[in-house]
Formats: sequence, C-alpha cells, structure tokens
Amino acid sequence: MPNDIKTTFKTMGFCGPCTASDTAEIDVRDGRILRTRPFSYVAHQSEDGLNPWSIKARGREFKAKEKTELSPFALAYKQRVYSPNRILYPMKRVDWDPQGERNPQNRGKSKYERISWDEATDIVAAEVLRIKESYGLNSILVQSDGHHLIKTIHGPRGTEGYLLDQIALKETGVELANDFWMHGDGEGAVRTGRAKGGGYTMQARNPDSWEGWYWGAKHMWGQDPVGEGDQYNLFKDVANHAESVLFWGCDVETTPWGWGGCFPSRYCFFLTDIGVKQIYICPDANYGAVVHADKWIPVLPNTDSALQLAIAYVWIDEGLYDEQYLETHAIGFDWFVYHVKGGDDGIPKTPKWAEDVCGVPSRTIKVLARHWAKRNVSIAHCNGGSMIRSAYSHEPARLEVALLGMQALGAPGRNQVKMMEWQLFGLASQMPAPRSEVIPTLNDILWPYAADQRESFVPETLVPEALAGDFDHERPLTWYGVTCAGLPTEDQFTEYRYPVEGSERIHMVWTDAPKWTSSWNGGFAFMDAIRSEHIEFVVAQHIWMEDDCLLADLILPINTKFEERDINCDISSGNYNVLMVEDRSIEPLGESKSDYESTLEVARKLGLYEAVTGGETVEDKIRRGFVGSGIQDRLSFEEFLERGCYVVPTAKDWEGDKAGFQRFYEDPERYPLSTPSGKIEYYSPRLAKHFPDDGERPPYPHWIEKGETHPDERLSTPRAQRYPFLLVSNHPHWRLHSQMDDCAWLREIETCKVMGPDGYRYEPLWINPADAAELGIGHGDIVRVYNERGWTLGGAYVSERVMRHAVLQDHGARIDPIVVGESDRGGTNNLIAPKAVASKNCAGEVTSGYLVGVEKVDVFELAARYPEAFGRPYDPDYGVLQDAWFDLD
Repeated sequence: MPNDIKTTFKTMGFCGPCTASDTAEIDVRDGRILRTRPFSYVAHQSEDGLNPWSIKARGREFKAKEKTELSPFALAYKQRVYSPNRILYPMKRVDWDPQGERNPQNRGKSKYERISWDEATDIVAAEVLRIKESYGLNSILVQSDGHHLIKTIHGPRGTEGYLLDQIALKETGVELANDFWMHGDGEGAVRTGRAKGGGYTMQARNPDSWEGWYWGAKHMWGQDPVGEGDQYNLFKDVANHAESVLFWGCDVETTPWGWGGCFPSRYCFFLTDIGVKQIYICPDANYGAVVHADKWIPVLPNTDSALQLAIAYVWIDEGLYDEQYLETHAIGFDWFVYHVKGGDDGIPKTPKWAEDVCGVPSRTIKVLARHWAKRNVSIAHCNGGSMIRSAYSHEPARLEVALLGMQALGAPGRNQVKMMEWQLFGLASQMPAPRSEVIPTLNDILWPYAADQRESFVPETLVPEALAGDFDHERPLTWYGVTCAGLPTEDQFTEYRYPVEGSERIHMVWTDAPKWTSSWNGGFAFMDAIRSEHIEFVVAQHIWMEDDCLLADLILPINTKFEERDINCDISSGNYNVLMVEDRSIEPLGESKSDYESTLEVARKLGLYEAVTGGETVEDKIRRGFVGSGIQDRLSFEEFLERGCYVVPTAKDWEGDKAGFQRFYEDPERYPLSTPSGKIEYYSPRLAKHFPDDGERPPYPHWIEKGETHPDERLSTPRAQRYPFLLVSNHPHWRLHSQMDDCAWLREIETCKVMGPDGYRYEPLWINPADAAELGIGHGDIVRVYNERGWTLGGAYVSERVMRHAVLQDHGARIDPIVVGESDRGGTNNLIAPKAVASKNCAGEVTSGYLVGVEKVDVFELAARYPEAFGRPYDPDYGVLQDAWFDLD
C-alpha cells in the first residue's frame, strides 16, 4: 500500500443496533475516501488462527471465504458520504419562531435557514425545559431508531433519551431502576426488556422484520425473543439433509445486502450445485427467484394463509403427515383439523377453494403438498418480508409453524432457516452458519443508551393517532404489548395506554430516525399528525435532507461513521466474527457531529454533560467496550489497539452442534419448547385465556377473510372494484429502506428507476402485461398509484415477473411531496399504506398486501397543475436536491 494512503476498518452493514456486518477496509488519500475493499480475515488473523470451517455435502464443499463478501451498498456508500444532499449545518425552518408564530401547518412546505450550533442547542435545551415545565417530560416523544450505518458509541439509538433520563434523575434524585429480562445462556445471554427511564414517551419500533412471527408464531412454538425458529447450524443441516427448500416470501439476492452482504447468495449457488431444489413462493419472480429458483409459484399478496391451509387439507385428506410426531410434540391439533375441514366456518380449505383466493392453481397446490410430504423440506426466509408485514400477518406465520409441525419439525432437513447470517441479539441460536468460539458483544456500551429500554412506549404503528388523536386519561389510546422486538411473549397480554398516568399528550418530537414517512405505514396520516397544532416543536437529527426532515422545525447535521472513531463488532457476515476499532477515516464534513456528540452539545446547555458522558471520553468507552466484549482474555487492550481488530476463530466443536429444532425432535420432554406446554401449540391456551373473543387472532390458526380492523383489503371485497390490485411492497433491491435512494451509481440501473419524459427518475411499478394492456399502460409510462388515503407516482415496468392482479413497488423511496399529506412524486407507497394495525390486539405494521388502483398520467399536465412541486431543483443522479428546501441566500 502506498505510504500516502491511510486504511481504516469499518463495518458496512446498514441495519441493526448490535449486529454489524460486512467489515471493510477503507482507503483514504488526501483526506478523501479513495476506495472500499473487502476485509481480509487471513491478513488480520491473530496467533489463535482462524480454524477455517467447511461444509462437505454430496461430493461438494462450501467453505469460509478469506475475505468479507461486501454488498453493492457497501461499495457504493462512499459516494453517499459526499452526496449533495448532505446536511452540513444546523438549519431552522424560516417561519418557525420559538418566541412567536410556530406555523405547524407549514411543516413540509417551508424552507430552512442556516443557524449556528450555539443557537440550535440553545433552542433545543430551552424547548426541552419549556415542555417539561408546561406539560411534563412525558410530552416529549423520542423517535430513536437510527440512520442505520451501524455505530456503537456515536449511534443514534437513544442518546437523546438518555439525556432526558438525566433531567429526571437530577430533578428527583432517585436512581433509575434497570429491570432487564435475560435471553440466552452463558456468553450468549443478552439483556433486553424495559428499564424504568425518566418518564418521556419513547416510540417503540415494531418488530418489523418479524411481525408475523412476533404476534403469531410465538404463540405456537415460543422462540423468544422474536418468534423465528432456532437457527443453530442449519446451513450444514440443509446441505446434508434437505431435498428442497421453500423460499417463502424470500429474496436471497436482495434483503441480505443490508444486513450481511453476499454470503447467502453464495450458499444458494452451492445448494444448486449439490442438487437441493429451490422453490420460490411469492407474488413476483424476485431477484433471488430469477437467479436460484428451480420453480416459482406465484401467490397473490397476503393470501399465503389460504395456500398453507390447502396444503394442510391435502395432507389431512391423504394421510400425508406425521401423526405419531404430533402425538408427542404438539397439543390442540384437533382444533386445527376442525378449521381446515371447515367445521367452524363451513368452508373446507380445499385446493380448489384456495385457488380462487390466492391465485395458485389447485393442481399446483396438490403437487406442492405431495412433494413436500415425501421429502425433507425446509422453509427459508430472509428475516421476514412483505408476506409477514400485511394485515393479519400473524396467520401465515402461525400456519407455517403448523405445516412444519405436521412434517416433524426438527427432523434432519426439516426446519425454518434464515438465509441471512444475522446473529440476532448476539445469540448463537440465531446463527445458521458454523459457530464461532465467541460472539463479541458491546452491550456494556449500547444498553445504557439503548432506545428500546424505556418505560413509556407508543408503538410505531400508533404514532399518528397518538400525535393527532384526542386522547386523555378518561379516553386513552390502548393496545397490548410494548411491541419492541425482543420482549417475552407474556408482554403481549399486558395492556398499555397513552397518555401514561400523570402525563399530558405529546407536544414535542425529537427524532434521530427521520424516515417514518418512507419506511412505516400510514405516512400521510403521520404527515397530518406532525403538522397538528398540538405539536409545538420538532427537532430532527440526520445526515441527509430527506423524508421526515422536511417536517422538522430544527435540523441538526449528523455525520457518517467514516467521520467518527468508534468500536464495533461484525457478527453477521457469516464467515468469521470480528471485533475492531473503527478509526476515523475522514474529517467531519461541514459542521456535522455524531448523534452522541450532538446530544452532548445540548447536555452542556442543560448542565448535564458529565451526567450523560458518565465522566468518560470516547477512548474510555472504547476500552470499556473491549473489556466487556468477550475478547478481553485473548489479548490485551494495548495489543487490540495496535492490531486494530481481532478475528474470532471458528469453534472447534461446531460440527457437533444439533441443528435447529433437532433436540426437540429427538427428545421433547428433555428439550421442550418455550411454550407453556413445552410443545407446539396448535391451540394456544394463553390466547384463549387473554383474548377469548378475538376473531382476528383466535387460539388456533385461521384464514381471516376480513375483520373489524381490515374489513376491505381483499380482492373479494366491494372496495376492490375501485382499487383492483394488491400491492406487494418488498425490501428494495437497490437500496435499504430509504438508504441509498440518492446514490447515483445505483439510480442509473434500469430496474432501479424509470426515466420519465420530464427527465425525472420515477420509482418502478412492476405490472403484468395483461393488466397493463387492459389499462392502456406501456413500459416506461408514468402511472398514479392510489387509494382513498392518497396517491404517489411510479414508472411502469411491464413484466411477467409479477403475477396478474398484483403490482409491485418496493418500499422506502424518498418522499417528494406534491400536496403535503395527500400526494407524492417519489413513489413512496408507505404514504398510502393502511394506518390500522395488523389486527385489533396486535399493534403491528401493515405495509404490503393492501389494495390500490393504477392509472396512466401525463406528467406535463401534472407539472402545470403543481408547478412548485414539479419545479424543485432536481438531479436525475441524486433526486430532489437540498436546494429545494434550504434558503442559503
């Protein structure tokens, strides 16, 4: 390496607070990022070596790589560091005056002017104190979820909430309690749960990647913390024992890019080499299906439950399930049979019935059912997907467990496998790849600031209601379960309410996660809520000018991890675990600071700097992180700093690990599940006890045609005459949520954006040729996607890769409002997703599988009607530029 090049280590995973991935080597020359290279495990191994692992199966070998397998996101991210949309200075909305008119109705319309950090932090500190004195700390809503290029010390997930804790502590003098639940044993144990914080209102994110598992599957097979299956050593099990893998609502070439790179794709090529059949079940022939599928079975969005019930019908009718296994490993199976045969609703769930509902021909259902029953079959996911984020998403999750149980869950080659190597919460049980000797953890640094550890919660899906609704202590907003991924199942039986006792409604929003509009549900409802006169102050911390920043009164400029010194652990790349020091690669751009540093600037104004830092410098925290990492006995801290990293060897005994649910399969009495009975509960006594009248999530799995929460999101309802398509909204292939949507290298790819006749790159809307022909839509036409909640635009991508009566538009595109709260140019379909929760007792999101209409539009006519929105400064390579919002004259 030339002497003028400096190299630093950075993890390049894009989501998750404690599970970084994709370690990269960042080369810098003359203060600018030159290139991003895969991290070499071999070059940086310690004296302990690597103990390289390999999986040998059917005459082939799949083995650990010598370097990380970086995603295109990781390689392209350096361009985003220098994006023209970077927020480089504190900004204030021009018509928001903390001493005068606040004009909440203009959020999303007004421009911003530059102010100093001193003025910005004066305003934030003064507003925090004013809100506290006027209404109480509980009137401050903290949205702590993150920008998601994973950081540890400098990360956004909770530092502002921790500051508010210190205000409460200073005022009361009462030490804040910490009541944590434990998950896992020994080194794998993690602290989760709720700590009693300072009384502010914390927005609890939904268990978004696990919605259906969390609200449904946990009631059948337990599996705290999130409800997905035991993942121990499943890549080896599938390679040696599975004959087919059902990739159900799964895109192995897309979703893993944000969480762990290209390792899963390589593994799927290996499955092809050894003859394991890969069957994709999804509305669209997604990128994984196109590359890997031996068979694609199209199913209409949010109708998987019908297909699953029909498979069960065939097995029951033809005696193709393991009755002996169910006698010893399950309870309540007769209730399930009762529903499948139509005993409770008069509708036998035959393949012919399912064909009319889900669009899969009955003959295909029968062939699939018989194929599955006669072979070792596992089901694969990439941490969830659109099928698990729809109305009543708990039902397909429960039915998946039901089907796996009918075919002897835990037998060789018969498990649920995540085609992502994400070691959720640092648990070895959530690692399908070979186990390492240690899973490094930085919880000692993360948990004191962690956003998910506070007493007062408003679930993500209920935020618009909480902000704008007319709730008080006599008419509270109520729901069940905190909804944060990681809490025990019993929490779902606890009723929560807003406002909490002794508090006022929300009057201030402090967000470090300004992507609600593009990544969650009911975005237009959120816009209306945030513009309510009740909301007196909105402060956003972010790196780029996008999404919810457009609705803020004050914006604090945040820097990327390339501009910070930190410590991090890569435990999700699949090959080896790594603990590393992330040295600063470049100097901070403009006046940007990290989320931690920006919180400290506010803390100074409140006299709480020492309280928030705990008297520690960043270097002190790096040392503390190392000492509690699990690596501290392998080398000294000084050696660690000198090396910059430690690569953890593979465990010597990993091949002997039982795979998935194998121990339960072999001995259910000695190794029970975490359900009350210790068995698969086809009938849940807990649900029957706590929710005896819940027809939307009854004690045993059901087909839910409609209910009081979602009475008309099916093609069978009269509303479908107006909105005749079911929208499937996946994780996007060319970005992660809204991240990377302004990356020029990706936007120029044909399937990333569709170039309109006006020079604007529109978000693609995939539509079947037969549907397009009926609507007079041609490839490349600009279309309006709409329902009664509003509309957004898209560029028609006509292809047989999406089935009839379904349209596909990936979620997460940056918003580009036409009329705030009503219409959007950016293709942000989350804006028109239902505001309603998954079902009446499940506060989950609904961001896919809902009804929309589609029609061709004339963009020049729209431009004449909305000249301001269509006249914003715009670059096809980057999207709408920040000049559209900043008044820098």
